[in-house]
Amino acid sequence: MATLHKRGYETDEVRRDTDHESFLAHAKFRWLKVAVVLSLVVIVSYFLIDVEPRHNGGSWYGYTLGTIGVLLILWLSLLGIRKRKMTEKYFSLKAWTSAHVYLGLALIVIGTWHTGFQLGWNVHTLAWALMMLVIVSGIYGISVYAALPRALSNNRQEMTREQMIEALGALDRQLETAAQPLDRDLTDKVIDALEQDVFKAGFIARLTGKYPRCATRRALKAFDGTGGDEHADKVRSLLARRQAQLEQIRRHMRYKALLEVWLFIHIPATILLIAALAAHVISVFYYW
Repeated sequence: MATLHKRGYETDEVRRDTDHESFLAHAKFRWLKVAVVLSLVVIVSYFLIDVEPRHNGGSWYGYTLGTIGVLLILWLSLLGIRKRKMTEKYFSLKAWTSAHVYLGLALIVIGTWHTGFQLGWNVHTLAWALMMLVIVSGIYGISVYAALPRALSNNRQEMTREQMIEALGALDRQLETAAQPLDRDLTDKVIDALEQDVFKAGFIARLTGKYPRCATRRALKAFDGTGGDEHADKVRSLLARRQAQLEQIRRHMRYKALLEVWLFIHIPATILLIAALAAHVISVFYYW
């Protein structure tokens, strides 16, 4: 019985280790090794195989690399569909994602060597350029997913988004009461700050975290030089806390935007790439 418990414990440990393993390091970097070997084979064969008059996408060697590249692109583009099906072991979602990343990077070599470095203003180069755009946006996505979740967690300080908003609401209620004894000009500044929709911001503002029209910052500035007044000091203190709470919420919005923005390029560019590839292949066979 003790042996069975021990085996069960060891199995659970292995499973936990597997769960915590990054998709980049999946199966001891299996797909990285496959991608490196594949890229080296392409590069070495390019110099060993003599193509007359020179390497290009229309040679037998170019057709071979082009076929491999198209099949890889079509398979890699199925990741979104694969995410809707949960399986384990060899083709788990983690394995598929790892292959998606490393074989996607190998396409830089396969696609570029397929062209024979013969690029121009045509549909063939358009397909290559879109492929590079998809790869670069994917690299950006991997970078932000590696760095931002920790920053997002640190910024939240164990608070949920709803708790951050509730804390802001509590400060607003205190400000509304504390500002009543103030003169009209200062009260209007506070009202402007309270009425401004903190979530109504443009795409650039969310992405950069810069809010030049922040009414709370303007209100806080209006209280410069009002030191010594008990009511003004209390409102200034509450405004400073509101400003700090806003900055936390806006950092949260910025990190979320940075995590998601690459998908607005990666997915549409993938769709355009498949369309350009279809045009590229059809034109090749049409003029064969």
